[in-house]
Amino acid sequence: MHRARSVLTNLLPLTPLIPHAAGPERFAAWLLRSGSATTSLSVTSTRNYSASVAAEPFLNGSSSAYVEEMYNAWLADPKSVHVSWDTFFRSSSAGAAPGQAYQPPPSLAPPGKNQVPITSLAPYLGASLPALDGQVNEKIIDDHLAVQAIIRSYQIRGHHIAKLDPLGISSADLDDKTPPELLYSHYSFGKRASTTYSQDLQRKVASMMEKETDMDRVFKLPSTTFIGGKEKALSLREILRRLENAYCRHIGVEFMFINSLEQCNWIRQKLESPGVMEITNDEKRLILARLTRATGFEAFLARKWSSEKRFGLEGCEILIPAMKQIIDSSTEFGVESIVMGMPHRGRLNVLANVCRKPLEQIFTQFAALEAADDGSGDVKYHLGTYIERLNRVTNKNIRLAVVANPSHLEAVDPVVQGKTRAEQFYRGDGEGKKVMSMLLHGDAAFCGQGIVYETFHLSDLPDYTTHGTIHIVVNNQIGFTTDPRHSRSSPYCTDVARVVNAPIFHVNSDDPEAVMHVCKIAAEWRATFHKDVVIDIVCYRRNGHNEIDEPMFTQPLMYRKIRKTPPALDKYADKLINEGVVTAEEVKDVRDKYEKICEDALENARKETHIKYKDWLDSPWSGFFEGKDPLKVSPTGVKEDTLVHIGKKMSSPPPNAAEFEIHRGLERILKARMEMVESRTVDWALGEAMAFGSLLKEGIHVRLSGQDVERGTFSHRHHVLHHQKVDKATYRPLCHIYPDQGPYIVCNSSLSEFGVLGFELGYSMTNPNALVCWEAQFGDFNNTAQCIIDQFISSGQAKWVRQSGLVMLLPHGLEGMGPEHSSARLERFLQMSSDDPDYFPPESEEFAVRQLHDINWIVANCSTPANYFHILRRQIALPFRKPLILMTPKSLLRHPEARSSFDEMTEETQFLRVIPEDGAPSQNPGGVKKLVFCTGKVFYDLRKAREEKKLSSDVAITRIEQISPFPYDLVKKECAKYPNALLCWAQEEHKNQGSWTYVQPRFHTAINGTRDIVTPEVQHGGLFSRFFGRQSEPAETESSKLHPPSSAIRQISYAGRPTAASPATGSKVHHLRELAALLDEAMAI
Repeated sequence: MHRARSVLTNLLPLTPLIPHAAGPERFAAWLLRSGSATTSLSVTSTRNYSASVAAEPFLNGSSSAYVEEMYNAWLADPKSVHVSWDTFFRSSSAGAAPGQAYQPPPSLAPPGKNQVPITSLAPYLGASLPALDGQVNEKIIDDHLAVQAIIRSYQIRGHHIAKLDPLGISSADLDDKTPPELLYSHYSFGKRASTTYSQDLQRKVASMMEKETDMDRVFKLPSTTFIGGKEKALSLREILRRLENAYCRHIGVEFMFINSLEQCNWIRQKLESPGVMEITNDEKRLILARLTRATGFEAFLARKWSSEKRFGLEGCEILIPAMKQIIDSSTEFGVESIVMGMPHRGRLNVLANVCRKPLEQIFTQFAALEAADDGSGDVKYHLGTYIERLNRVTNKNIRLAVVANPSHLEAVDPVVQGKTRAEQFYRGDGEGKKVMSMLLHGDAAFCGQGIVYETFHLSDLPDYTTHGTIHIVVNNQIGFTTDPRHSRSSPYCTDVARVVNAPIFHVNSDDPEAVMHVCKIAAEWRATFHKDVVIDIVCYRRNGHNEIDEPMFTQPLMYRKIRKTPPALDKYADKLINEGVVTAEEVKDVRDKYEKICEDALENARKETHIKYKDWLDSPWSGFFEGKDPLKVSPTGVKEDTLVHIGKKMSSPPPNAAEFEIHRGLERILKARMEMVESRTVDWALGEAMAFGSLLKEGIHVRLSGQDVERGTFSHRHHVLHHQKVDKATYRPLCHIYPDQGPYIVCNSSLSEFGVLGFELGYSMTNPNALVCWEAQFGDFNNTAQCIIDQFISSGQAKWVRQSGLVMLLPHGLEGMGPEHSSARLERFLQMSSDDPDYFPPESEEFAVRQLHDINWIVANCSTPANYFHILRRQIALPFRKPLILMTPKSLLRHPEARSSFDEMTEETQFLRVIPEDGAPSQNPGGVKKLVFCTGKVFYDLRKAREEKKLSSDVAITRIEQISPFPYDLVKKECAKYPNALLCWAQEEHKNQGSWTYVQPRFHTAINGTRDIVTPEVQHGGLFSRFFGRQSEPAETESSKLHPPSSAIRQISYAGRPTAASPATGSKVHHLRELAALLDEAMAI
């Protein structure tokens, strides 16, 4: 007992700390009353008790006697008690302060939340190591936390102070300030108490940095950094040095917003690992050679054609080695085909040095030569190409396609994505391992054009994803003449990419090795995670917007600095010479060799007499045109058994109907469809399904895309049936028509017209043996995609010799739904049709197909399901491809009279360009007083009005189903059939809209036919004959009269709404009044 009392005496801080302690007393009783002396860090215990601590305190009245008993046993034999008691009593005897004597035994259980074993800090405590036996200094923990915060600050915000601008005059993020988290030596907090976590952290960091000796303190590295490599701890000085090298030199990375720890750690490892940017001398020589070619190409063009616009790459020549590095790395990961889209800047250099397009073909574009092909062509810096070549670095074949595009800089983005997706689909590349896309952007366009955002939002949609795109921004730090501070509100031009968690790598263009490193990371990221990635090459534009533009007007300071800045090639060559990697003679030799290559190519180009547009085709259809009769259209009618089979499939519930519960309303719809099939009739939805199904039977791929197309905007299609009680359980009848059918894809798109229409256009360019349809929610909304319609669909073949069979389905019709749900702007499509209103083509058996071949697209407004069925099938039956613009109905979808018999769809039937009057007037044409022409839905209104006015024998109504190309021959025939009738065109649209302005001069040509025809001379065979090996009929070059003049010129009158600025009224009453007036005018005799 004496020894116990002596231990107690040594432990007790008698009077200062425990005023109520009156001297020696029972050991356990004192322990019970004495509180903890000071706050300290203790190792966490992993024991779990069944009762709460409050219920069983360590020392209470019953346990104090037990403690006395344990102590006496320990005195007798330390081994007789548990090791924890032995440790406790030994520490107490050694003078441990109250509350510090007990040390829990080691445990294999993991530490709890926010806990670390104190022993893990032992190697980094330095002089504080003895504290393990007593109190641990709270500052040690704070310092380690501060170091972790510093590391995280570099990872998050290091890019803000990275040296990205090769000119050194501005910050890539438009902010010259350094984030305070990264300014260790400039904190000034005074005596103010911290009010936020950030301020408290800054105070701790500043405190830690007060002494130079702190810089040599060693800190344990957290698991969220890889700067240590195999080392687990580094000095603060080395930590900061490595972080600076990784995040603040010539590479700035934004990635910490990504919500995947795996992906963040992957990027950290690629950037932070020691020695990660080291490359071999051979790799350095390869970079130099590629940079030499890129620079030499621009210099050669500048010397030979100094006054020509070519939108050169001077200032960002490193783009060429960067693209080639991405291609090299991607081919190593298994990529076999790369589809590229880019603006005009640097395009010729990319074609020459990335795609390796023959230089002769490029140089002939600078010569004023006649074209050897049909079409109007395009400027050289808009043209695309397709090349299949051997990648010499990886020794693997690679296919490269650069998609042609207009000056609308980012408009090509979704087109490239659609083409890429189609290639992946046809190759069975469901993960994007064989085919990938690469998109190049300018800084001003990337942040300024909304289509970039729309395209990004397609990147992860199941039916639109391309499984990762590599985006390269050529960041000239200027847009034409506009300073970036006036052209964007975001810090970086690349901030739009953050919406899809794409990592963004900013890199200084004058550090070629940093650029190559970033390109390797981007290619591997895409191969690993199949997600988008952005490389922002911060560079400059050595010339103005083009070579003859003067930039000093608007950016004098910038261009003064540019003129003093040596090219990246010179800087890198000097660096390698100083490193001993190459000699000055070797550098000159590489330059001279490429110069000779260019000179030889120019000599060959001067021997050319014509340019060939087909050399620039970006989507060749191998074997499609060969061996076909260019004027033969395959039949579009099908066997009745096929119609019945497809009809029954579309009318039946899922095969496991007992388990698959569909909506009761759908049960009624399916039952009604079955009744139609049994009665050998179809409505609009069933006619469409039969067109799709019959093409699928023939092995043709069918894709229908757009907003709400699975059900249909008007709830008529129902190509995807949904289980009413199981999420994501669906059934697609058209996918199960035949066992060996073609694939069918129907997919709801994002709420985008510009992006999705562009995507589907690209999809349609890839394979001619596919029916690709895009449907607008309402036709009115197609003008959001006007750029795709004008620049690609309408004029694509004329500019780029590129055909497409894309179908645009545009719900159209004035039905009292207001200005934005009435008109697909039919007049705009007709205005862009390329047929001559004054030219009546020679009549022959091939009249219709010749018209289709010669026009830029087909515009139709069908009034029967059968004609809709035929025109869809005709898209595949034609020996060439043309876009089809279809005005589709709304109310006709359920109109009882808008039905067709199987007899109009079976074999020997075809699409009717004109549906003539087949009622009473056709039996007595001489007695008909008025012949009304119309198109689309208004026919049913006219026919109803004719019956109500009892004019069934006096008025004939003829429907023009195919408006463009205009059916001159059939219109002429129909007018001749009714020689005594007044001619009238009736439409529901306003007079300055709809078809009237298009059909009026063509009716005059068709009816009267007396005018001079003067057509341009054809000096050479066209693309038509080159594809098919058959010469077109020679064009007439003299004045000729196709039709004898009639005794009196027949005129056609107009019946319809008057001119208006808005497509439709918003008043239902006004709408009905307008409709009544139009019908009265049409029926007036």
